[in-house]
Amino acid sequence: MTWQRPDGRQPDQLRPLRFQREYTRFAAGSVLAECGQTKVLCTVSAELRVPKFLAGSGQGWLTAEYRMLPGATPERQQRELMKLSGRTQEIQRLIGRSLRAALDLQVLGERTLIVDADVLQADAGTRTTAITGAFVALADAVQHLISKGELGQSPIRHQVAAVSVGLLQGQPFLDLNYPEDVAASVDLNVVATEDLELLEVQGTAESGTLKRQQLDQMLDLAEVGIQRLIAAQRQALADNLSVIKP
Repeated sequence: MTWQRPDGRQPDQLRPLRFQREYTRFAAGSVLAECGQTKVLCTVSAELRVPKFLAGSGQGWLTAEYRMLPGATPERQQRELMKLSGRTQEIQRLIGRSLRAALDLQVLGERTLIVDADVLQADAGTRTTAITGAFVALADAVQHLISKGELGQSPIRHQVAAVSVGLLQGQPFLDLNYPEDVAASVDLNVVATEDLELLEVQGTAESGTLKRQQLDQMLDLAEVGIQRLIAAQRQALADNLSVIKP
């Protein structure tokens, strides 16, 4: 029996994707990233300081914070204040690692870029939507710093996007929504550049085991999704591609 997608998509089809740039007023870059019913507000701010271990090195830094707002899910979740859950810490570290890979930190200079990813509405794929949307906000933030004369050139080396793939009834499906995420026997999150160079692969067999052949099929499908996400980013940034090095 073949899994029937609740929203009628093909196995290799992404959910509808939308980037609303300049969504907030004060951040250097801000984007509301929508992937199906998942909505993540991604903002990027800049500070003229770096962590102590980088002081005097001439090198910059990028860090990320991720939160799920209380009303993002059908049942209200308590706001995380003093103590972050293990899931939240893991996701924000993933976002930070992924977007640092997009930058030449020497060109950035001794400043820190802070990415905030706030989930307004969750329908699975919040971490992948956060990474994909935050890159668009990052590109706008860099352009903002260049236009103010605070950066002489763009530190962006790569585009970065992320997508999920799940195994349902033995078949791989791209970009899972919540019912699929819950039902999947294997869940895979893939982060990659525009050249399909892998930055991170997170995979878990939720039930049973995973064969190597199935993993290869899932990675192949992830590449299809990454290519489409990269194209969507470039389309959204059509008037701001000068900040992205070829």
